[in-house]
Amino acid sequence: MRTELLNNVSRIVVKLGTGVLTDANKQPDPAQMEQLVAQIAEQRNAGREIVLVTSGAVGAGMGVLGHHKRPNDLAELQACAAVGQTRLMAIYEELFSRHRLHVAQVLLTHDDLEHHERHLNARNTLVTLLARGVVPVINENDAISFTEIKFGDNDTLSALVASLLPSDLLVILTTVDGVIENFGRANPRTIPVIERIDAGVERLAGGTDSITAVGGMASKIQAAKIAVRSGIPLVIASGRKKKVLARVLAGETEGTLFVPQPTKLKGRKRWIAFFHHPKGALFVDAGAKKALRENGKSLLPPGVSRCEGEFAAGDVVRICDLDGTEFARGIAKFGAAEVRERKLTRVELVHRDDLVIL
Repeated sequence: MRTELLNNVSRIVVKLGTGVLTDANKQPDPAQMEQLVAQIAEQRNAGREIVLVTSGAVGAGMGVLGHHKRPNDLAELQACAAVGQTRLMAIYEELFSRHRLHVAQVLLTHDDLEHHERHLNARNTLVTLLARGVVPVINENDAISFTEIKFGDNDTLSALVASLLPSDLLVILTTVDGVIENFGRANPRTIPVIERIDAGVERLAGGTDSITAVGGMASKIQAAKIAVRSGIPLVIASGRKKKVLARVLAGETEGTLFVPQPTKLKGRKRWIAFFHHPKGALFVDAGAKKALRENGKSLLPPGVSRCEGEFAAGDVVRICDLDGTEFARGIAKFGAAEVRERKLTRVELVHRDDLVIL
């Protein structure tokens, strides 16, 4: 299965976590960064396009500003990010230049990817850089994005970048070998392949106790949901291992492989599904759920049992069953107030072309 999925990979997004970029003092680890850059350069020089999503800016800035643990104050966090980002890019520029490669800094916020024109512009910029042989180095614009720095993480960002392009593969390199069963017990085991992300898989994922990191395995599972629904395989593997990237691309059993769904979502549907903070939710009955999921129908007013949140026509909303499980997202044609009035007849609340089954 690995060989089939990874046989013709030509465009890769590689995400490097804080833990694999820093030393015991949480400062950038030059030797470790050098070996990771060498792996990426090897693939770029073999003709593959590579986008690097990097963490580590806050960690790099913490040392400069004298913080021993991740600050809680937002302004201090943003200051660390601003100072650290320049340090990080200087290191990457130096390391990639040894392999005769150029890098480009791309800082993104969630708003950039949610707004449709900026979304397309970001994609065009990245595709152009790749075509010119440049390695884009992407990070969240933590110096200015206040909600993202508190709630966001670069696992999600890397999945969104993979979906944006789209890429043929997402590789998240971290401090562990993959998704591990019996983690912290006597008989741990790395799960080699995950074909479906169910409740059992989610239970295996804890958070993180790192003083510089955000997320942990739980955020990587959320990233996996985005990647596999976009039709992109994801491998979570250890960035501490030499030649890990070459082994992954050779189809060897390395890390945990998440198998993508067979049908790839088109660009606009990916944008609807993953690049918005939904403004509200429509809860639908069993008949409507079946019509949407199995018959490819639009959502009509009679199928909606209740409506939550405040949204306007044109906003993205969650579509949930009566148990509260979200199974779709779509662009509402009417605002929440109109839906609640229950006077809408013979209209489509969400047209099937604006609806994505998750």
